[in-house]
Amino acid sequence: MKYRIHPIVMGSKVFDKGMMTYQHDYGTPYTIPIYTWYIEGGDKRILVDTGELNPIVSPDREAALGGRIYTFEAGLAKFGLTPADIDVVIHTHLHNDHCENDYKCENAEIWVHEKELESIHNPHPLDFRYLEDYITDVEDNGQLRVITEEEREILPGIRVVHTPVHTEGGLTVFVDTEQGIAAITGFCIIDENMNPPAAIRGMEMEVIPPGTCINPKQGYDIMLKVKEAADIVLPLHEPRFARMETIG
Repeated sequence: MKYRIHPIVMGSKVFDKGMMTYQHDYGTPYTIPIYTWYIEGGDKRILVDTGELNPIVSPDREAALGGRIYTFEAGLAKFGLTPADIDVVIHTHLHNDHCENDYKCENAEIWVHEKELESIHNPHPLDFRYLEDYITDVEDNGQLRVITEEEREILPGIRVVHTPVHTEGGLTVFVDTEQGIAAITGFCIIDENMNPPAAIRGMEMEVIPPGTCINPKQGYDIMLKVKEAADIVLPLHEPRFARMETIG
């Protein structure tokens, strides 16, 4: 089975670029998109992450990203879908900006790593991005499918690998496409993290861990493995995808 991946901007953040690039570019203002990735192909309607509930839609932010910002409903409507049409949601992790619309997907199976559930119900004080209110409904409804393995096939041509870089339960989603294997990273990065500029490569660094990571040395090694395993790497917050309709 071969799929096509559609990045849909369903939120944004404006912050210090160092939040993306560990030990680099602090003090540089930066705007990132927050995506829902619609995976088209087969007989299931599949999303990776569900974005923000009430995204800020402004000309300034759209200009910074080079593309439109959508509400969840409007973004899905581009493909003739409603939230109730979604069959499968796969979560890279459960920080709030990646799961705020879960409750709208009332008919979906929602796949998440067990360590993300532990974190969202009992977050460390340093990790304020977990808000359990966003998953209470789908958990009570029995929609969650909890992953305990290091690797698991979700559907033919779609598998997840446990990649604890940004969070303890991060899942990278590998998708078979006509252009090769695409990896939607289970950690919050931009292109520069996977392809550092010459000055960073000159320091013998092949990748840059995310600005917020649980263990930068371990994260570095995991990122290299993801890079080597994929033909196409899709960093979770890379702005250039805001201008693209389809990948793969």
